[in-house]
Amino acid sequence: MAAPSSARTDDWWRDAVIYQVYPRSFADGNGDGTGDLAGVRARLPYLAELGVDAVWFTPWYLSPLVDGGYDVADYRAIDPAFGTLEDAEKLIAEAAALGIRAIVDIVPNHVSDQHAWFQEALAAGPGSPERERFHFRPGRGENGELPPNDWPSQFSGTTWTRVPDGEWYLHLFTPEQPDLNWSHPDVRREHEEVLRFWFRRGVAGVRIDSAALLTKDPELRDFTEGVDPHPYIDLDEIHDVYRSWRAVADEYGGIFVGEVWLPDAERFARYLRPDELHTAFNFNFLVCPWEPDRLRSTIASTLAEHAPVGAPATWVLCNHDVTRTVTRYGREDTGFDFARKRFGTPTDLELGTRRARAAALLALALPGSVYLYQGEELGLPEADIPLDRIQDPMHFRSEGVDPGRDGCRVPLPWEAEAPSYGFGGTDPWLPQPADWARYAVDRQSADPGSMLSLYRTALELRKAETALGDGSLRWLPSPEGVLTFSRAEDLLCAVNLSGDPVPLPPHTAVLLASDELPVDGTLPPDTAVWLRT
Repeated sequence: MAAPSSARTDDWWRDAVIYQVYPRSFADGNGDGTGDLAGVRARLPYLAELGVDAVWFTPWYLSPLVDGGYDVADYRAIDPAFGTLEDAEKLIAEAAALGIRAIVDIVPNHVSDQHAWFQEALAAGPGSPERERFHFRPGRGENGELPPNDWPSQFSGTTWTRVPDGEWYLHLFTPEQPDLNWSHPDVRREHEEVLRFWFRRGVAGVRIDSAALLTKDPELRDFTEGVDPHPYIDLDEIHDVYRSWRAVADEYGGIFVGEVWLPDAERFARYLRPDELHTAFNFNFLVCPWEPDRLRSTIASTLAEHAPVGAPATWVLCNHDVTRTVTRYGREDTGFDFARKRFGTPTDLELGTRRARAAALLALALPGSVYLYQGEELGLPEADIPLDRIQDPMHFRSEGVDPGRDGCRVPLPWEAEAPSYGFGGTDPWLPQPADWARYAVDRQSADPGSMLSLYRTALELRKAETALGDGSLRWLPSPEGVLTFSRAEDLLCAVNLSGDPVPLPPHTAVLLASDELPVDGTLPPDTAVWLRT
C-alpha cells in the first residue's frame, strides 16, 4: 500500500495521455464472456506499447450492473464478475511497474439500491436516521400519491419512486440508483474514507462521476427552466465537498478529474481552483461538430476559461457514453447530443475514419492532457446492437426511442482469426459485429497505415517533442476552413476541414500526417499534419 506524502511529487497529469478502460469490454481473462481485471493485466504490455501515461478504470466495484457499474453496492469490494480486491491491487502494481498510473472512478451522487445503507433505510421506515442519508419525502396530493417535486431525470422518466410505506425517494438516474444526501455528515465522512482506501492501494487519481450534481436544494423546490440557482446542478455548497476532498488527495499525491457538464465557463472554472479539482472533462470539445469555426471557438474558449485558475485543459473525442468518433464524424450532423440519438442514423464510415484520424492529431497537439477511450485507437465504429441484446437503461427509460450506449461498449477485437476476436470466450456479453476482424489489434499492428499505428506514432512523438502537451498555443494565419497553430517556434499543427486541398504551411520536415500526403505539397481535406518549421 502507498504511504501518504505531504504533497504530489510532479505534475504528470498536466499533459498526460490517459486511456479509459471499460473493464467489462476490454479483455476477458477467464473466458466467461465478460471482461475482467485478469484480462486487463494480461494486456498491460499493449497499453505500454501504445504509450499511455495512465489508465482510468470505469467502476469495477460490487454492483448489480443495472447502469454499467455506476450503481455501486460496495466501494471497497470488486465485483466478482471482474475479480477480487487482490486482483485490483496486482493490476495497480503491475501497471505502475510499466510506468502506467491507475485512476479509479468514484460515483458520489448515488449508490445502488442494494447498498447496505439503502437497504437499512428501507427497513428503518419514515423518520429514521437511516433515511436521512438519502432524500426520502412524503408525496404531494391528497394521499401522498404524487411525487414530492417535478425534477427532470438525467435519463428519461421520473426522478422519484414510492416505497410500500408511502414515502418517496429521489434518484436523478434510475430507480436502482438512489441519490445520497450530501448535507449528511455520514455521507461526507464515508466518501473521504473511500478515497483514502484507494489512494492507500496506490491509485494515482480519481475520476468523479456526475461531479456537479451532488448537493441539492434542501427544500427540494420544483424545477423552473431558466431560474437560478438550479435545484440540483452546480449549487455553491458543492465546492465545500471538493475542498475537503482535495485535502485528502494532497495527503497521497493524488489527483482528481471531474465529470462536469456546465455551459457557464466561469462556473465551470470554479471547480478547477487550486484547492479543488485538478482537471475536469472538456465536454464542449467532445460534442463539437467537425466544423472549423466551431472547433476553433471551442478550443480558444476552453483555453481561456482554464487560464485564470492555472488548470490544464483536457481533450477527449469519445467515452463510454458517447457515439464513437468514426461513426459520428461520418454523419450529416457531426456533433453529439443525447437527446438526438436515434436508431438508423446513416453514416459514411470511410469519411468518418478519415476525420477521426485528423481529429486524433488535432487533440494530441493541443495544450493539456488527452483522454483516449478504448477502441478509439483501433478506429472502431459504433456497433448496432440487436434489440434483444440491448442492456443500457437509457434505451428502456426512453421507451425504446434512444438506442442507448451499448454500441460504444462492445468488447474489443484483439485477434482477427480467434473466437470473439481474441476478447475471450465464445459469447461476449455484447455481440461483436461480424466484420470486426479488420479492426483487430494483430492486423493493425502489422499495418503501418492503420489507425493503431497512427496513434502509436503520435504518442511516441508527443513524448519526444517537449513543445507538445502542456504549454501555450498560438493561432497562425490560414486559408478558410483550415486550423493552424504553433506549439513552439519550430512546431505547428495544421488541420484542413475545408472541402479542397490547401498548400502546406512552410516547413522543413513533416513529423506526422493523419493520411498520406500528395507530392504536390498540399494538405488534402479532412487531414491533419504536424510540421517542423
